[in-house]
Amino acid sequence: MAEQQKGQNGRDSGYPASDKAAPENDSNKPLAGQAPLFSKPYIRYVVGMLTVVYVFNFIDRQILSILLPSIKAEFELSDTALGFLTGFAFAAFYATLGMPIARLADRHSRVTIITICLSIWSAMTMLCGMAGSYWQLLIARIGVGIGEAGGSPSSHSLIADYVPVDGRSTALGIYSLGVSIGILFGFLAGGWLDEFFGWRTAFLVVGLPGILLAIILRMTVKEPPRGYSEGGLPADNVQPGMGEVFRHLWTQRSFRHIAFGSALHAFVGYGVIQWIPSFLHRSHQMETWEIASWLAPIIGIGGGLGSVLGGMLADKLGRRDIRWQMWISALGLFIGAPFAIGVYLSSDPYTALAFFVLPTIIVAVYHGPVYAMTQGLAPVRMRAMAAAVLLFVTNIIGLGFGPQVVGIMSDLLEPKYGIHSLRYALLLVTLIYFWSGIHYLLAARTLKEDLARVQADQ
Repeated sequence: MAEQQKGQNGRDSGYPASDKAAPENDSNKPLAGQAPLFSKPYIRYVVGMLTVVYVFNFIDRQILSILLPSIKAEFELSDTALGFLTGFAFAAFYATLGMPIARLADRHSRVTIITICLSIWSAMTMLCGMAGSYWQLLIARIGVGIGEAGGSPSSHSLIADYVPVDGRSTALGIYSLGVSIGILFGFLAGGWLDEFFGWRTAFLVVGLPGILLAIILRMTVKEPPRGYSEGGLPADNVQPGMGEVFRHLWTQRSFRHIAFGSALHAFVGYGVIQWIPSFLHRSHQMETWEIASWLAPIIGIGGGLGSVLGGMLADKLGRRDIRWQMWISALGLFIGAPFAIGVYLSSDPYTALAFFVLPTIIVAVYHGPVYAMTQGLAPVRMRAMAAAVLLFVTNIIGLGFGPQVVGIMSDLLEPKYGIHSLRYALLLVTLIYFWSGIHYLLAARTLKEDLARVQADQ
């Protein structure tokens, strides 16, 4: 019994002791004095399965970037039009719909919501391959954004309910592997399929497996009780309104700085990820298959290492001082940014790629700490909505404006710099990493007090 309580209160490695599977339970009902028990292997399976879902989220989202040169040539598009396709058109629906879907996820089965959303974005990815014009492709991409809107908030909430706070950055760092692995397979599949079969086939091939994955997810992942990792919700729990969630989060200085820091971080990150294949193609005359073969392991392996190691390091140092969760994120940017600048100042493509390796690893360390602290700053009943609020700010500023601003800057610089206009647009945007790091440092200043206030109010 002592072991069971230890697991529920989060002092262990994050897993209750029993190996018995949980019975079916309406997660909105009180626990009636006894939470069901999940085994450590099963919780790891859940985190792993959600990570695989996130991999397909990013494969379907990022494959477009490696296909941009072919799409630009076929439809004769400007960089501004391509920036709108990869950025704001997707982000506007992805970010805004994330909040109402998260509201549903705080009330209803998150597993069901993720299953439906995964099916939608996979089907819409396949429709991208059937587009006969820029506008048809744009509508299909909006459909991908609508489907993906419900994936991450619901997954963050599930992981927070399965894994206690002292292991949560590690779990969310593992979940964030989906970004790097998704980009790895998206670049490889997109680059090689485009080379031999065309960009339309690439969309069709990567969309189909998501439909099968949705079926497996629905059949094997159980919905845990709300607050399971912390002993469950009180019987009189009432779900808060959207306005209440906003007010709660926005009154915390640490969250405001986390949100703006991660938004600026994503502004650079999404701008670079969407445009660096085109930069290598234009400034260094590399072919699509060669670009994919280099970028896939650099981003996939390097970014994945950064996400996992960042989460583990933040959890380890955070047990001594919780502010390390934010200090780790800031240090990654301050160390990585100078190397990122070197990418665009290099005259040789392989030197540029060598410079790209280190920032890809250490800039990614922020994933686990940022997501974990957002969940920690939200009461149990607000967790999916809290993730959605963070993702709304991050994606509107980062995903929405990052690729778009790079595209506009490239078109404006083109009369002076010609094919190298994209090089200088990316160079200027990369400087924003320093601004993002300052926000993480400011978040650390009030993090202890804000977390203590939330714990006291639970």
